Amino acid sequence: MVPLNEITAHKDFLGVPGAISISLGLPIVVVLLYLLSNPDYVVDGFYIDFGKVIEVCNKHFVEGFYSTFANSTCWKIYLGWFGGLICLDLVLPGKLLKGVILRDGTQLKYHINGLPMAGLLASILVARWFQTNGSMPELQFLYNNILNFSIVTIEFSFILATACYLFSFIPLRRPNGVNTRSRILAVGGNTKNPIFDWFIGRELNPRIGSWDIKLFCELRPGMLLWLLINLSCLHQQYLKEGRIFDSLLLVNFLQMFYIIDGVLNEEGLLTMMDIATDGFGFMLAFGDLTLVPFTYSLQSRYLVLKPVHLGLFNMVLICILAFAGYYIFHSANSQKSKFRQGLLPSMKSIETETGSKLLVDGWWRRSQHINYLGDWLIAWSWCLPTGFNSVLPYYYVIYFGVLLVHRQTRDEDKCQRKYGKYWTMYQKEVPYKIIPYVY
Repeated sequence: MVPLNEITAHKDFLGVPGAISISLGLPIVVVLLYLLSNPDYVVDGFYIDFGKVIEVCNKHFVEGFYSTFANSTCWKIYLGWFGGLICLDLVLPGKLLKGVILRDGTQLKYHINGLPMAGLLASILVARWFQTNGSMPELQFLYNNILNFSIVTIEFSFILATACYLFSFIPLRRPNGVNTRSRILAVGGNTKNPIFDWFIGRELNPRIGSWDIKLFCELRPGMLLWLLINLSCLHQQYLKEGRIFDSLLLVNFLQMFYIIDGVLNEEGLLTMMDIATDGFGFMLAFGDLTLVPFTYSLQSRYLVLKPVHLGLFNMVLICILAFAGYYIFHSANSQKSKFRQGLLPSMKSIETETGSKLLVDGWWRRSQHINYLGDWLIAWSWCLPTGFNSVLPYYYVIYFGVLLVHRQTRDEDKCQRKYGKYWTMYQKEVPYKIIPYVY
């Protein structure tokens, strides 16, 4: 009989050295991006004025050390934000959906309520706009404390990942599907090395009662904070310039569309890698709570400091690129979802000995991850409005490209082990990984 939680043999991210490097390196990247784009200094072209960077470092990390690393006001606000969203996640109406079938034969139930959550947040923002006659002190405070809030979320991610790791050793209160009290651990997070398992995530689906920590963090506190940071940049530019430039308006529109689309279609996450197979450790906690809001908002923060006028023609071209990306991403994912549900039986596929089918038709005959191409085109549409005076705001499209290639290689390794000769047959049918005829 196959044990419920087998010991992990293969360590992703180069094992423990990689886990330590990422856990220490990525927080430094977040801070570095702030140092290169802030109200006191913004990098111009490829030249970095290290004297200015040192001045900013001295201001925040020497003179303002306690304000930066132990800001009680920002901590209280963030805990209120995080806790308030938990309460709303639990009490707002929604629908119950089942996730993928787990190794013990059970399926977790997920409370899906993205629409009322988005509607309530929008209503609060509109109400505050009228109540404060447009001054919106909350947005001003957020913009003025971006570094402090980013430090808070880094510290919070370390705490949350540690708590989830420790709780993964506590037996379940009720028996699981195989009548034991063992928690289901992530396939990649049971190496018995505490550092690596803490980083990658030991437990597959950490929960407190019915509240699913992983799904919540994926779409609530980080994604919605990203939206608020972008809005704070719009507000700041209006206060500073007396108007809003078309470039910043376009970035806000495109990213808001992406965020709201993600929140409204959260059920699509239930079958994706992050939810279905990855554990919840520092990697996902930091990615969801820090990396998303404080690096994905870099274009908006840059454009407040370096305004760009695009003009109607350039705006239309960028919108065409963005919505081409959306069309590829959504139509490809929809096609695969319908195929899995048996709604497209005529589509060509390779049936494996386990009964699984590898789709080699429609969008999915063009590349193995054609949806990644759509996602990457969207990323370009967010960066292009910043112009070409600096490589800094193109950080996201570079980072995201590396991330997608890494995900593709992880998925390929997993599928090669799972499907064997059938995966080799699949690769002959669909030779391109992400970009047809290129990669």
